[in-house]
Amino acid sequence: MKKQSIIYILLVLLVSSLSCTHVKQTEEEVDSEWIDSLQHIYQYGICIDSLNVNEYMIKSGDNPATIFSGLGFSALQADSISKSSRHVLDPTKLRAGMHYCTFTTNDSVAAIRYIAFAKSLTDYAIIDFTNDTICAYEFSKPIILKRKYAEGVLNSSLWNVIKASGADPLLALEMSNVYAWQIDFFDVKEGDSFKVLYDVAYIDNTTALRIASIEGAIFTHQGKDFVAIPFTQDSISEYFDEAGNSLRKAFLKAPLDFFRITSRFTNARFHPILKRYRAHHGVDYAAPVGTPVKSIGDGTVIAKGYQRGGGNFLKIKHNSVYTTTYMHLSKFAPGIKVGSHVRQGQEVAYVGSTGLSTGPHLDFRVHKNGQPINPLQMDAPPSKPVKPELTDSFKIIKQQVLAEIDSFASIKQKGL
Repeated sequence: MKKQSIIYILLVLLVSSLSCTHVKQTEEEVDSEWIDSLQHIYQYGICIDSLNVNEYMIKSGDNPATIFSGLGFSALQADSISKSSRHVLDPTKLRAGMHYCTFTTNDSVAAIRYIAFAKSLTDYAIIDFTNDTICAYEFSKPIILKRKYAEGVLNSSLWNVIKASGADPLLALEMSNVYAWQIDFFDVKEGDSFKVLYDVAYIDNTTALRIASIEGAIFTHQGKDFVAIPFTQDSISEYFDEAGNSLRKAFLKAPLDFFRITSRFTNARFHPILKRYRAHHGVDYAAPVGTPVKSIGDGTVIAKGYQRGGGNFLKIKHNSVYTTTYMHLSKFAPGIKVGSHVRQGQEVAYVGSTGLSTGPHLDFRVHKNGQPINPLQMDAPPSKPVKPELTDSFKIIKQQVLAEIDSFASIKQKGL
């Protein structure tokens, strides 16, 4: 085996081991200078200490054959390279603006040794010319997880408070998913507060890709603490409260994310179009046209169509007790039809203003045993708690999570 190959394998094993480690922002952060020094030696798994790297951008009308020809290969060579790399470089997925690099020898001939095509921020197609035959393979940059912490007191929306704190505002959506069964985020109050641990996925130690996971949280809503502890049992990771009860319930609190309620459940609402008082046995959520509408629970579509008052509507039967109805829709999600089985949180339709509607909104209704009930007051049974035989393991995880939250909160208070 070549010396360069051995070095590469050792590097991949080392960096891969790092990518499986939670890295905190404080004492345990990976030495960025060490990572940077490795990046100067290796790019896309290629040792470049004796190679020149040249970057290019795909232009409109380019395809693999024209790109290879433009790099100096003959028409016959370009065709051969295209065929040899087709399993990792799909010509139909190349788009103008995508980047690629050549790695050339550091001499007067400047022969191409490798070509790397970026397919995403993490995934690349590598074409290797170092041997007698062309070798094409895929390469993925290692992902490093960094532990982050955020806290805040609500004086506006959760989204705005998180953004003002300097954290990624998408953290608000992640938190709404964790607490979907406990907190109606349309009804958060001024003075509510939160503390949250979360991991962010990074590449190259500097480029943040996404929020990887919530690793623990405390959301104080109307004076009550809602604790979220991540724990895995039966190979399924869920969030549990301090007593080991699952935060997941049979239904989501709301079918939309972060939009205001404009009309509540009542037996006498003045209809803005019909100009008379009538019962409104649902909740109206104002949202832009096209906003995804989610099923609040597993179920089967039992009705889909158009009615004069409700416009485009969808009805889902969840069990022998509950059904939900979604009205004034602009359109339905692909594949949704009568008889379709849907999962909790699945997009089933999109907000519109069809039927008797003065503006884009969702009219959401719930029936229990055939009778309309107030969706905002609906309760649902929880999922399974932590198993008795796993209680001790859960307590250890809980103590670690709460201790880490306390530690970050203390550092924050001291202004460090």
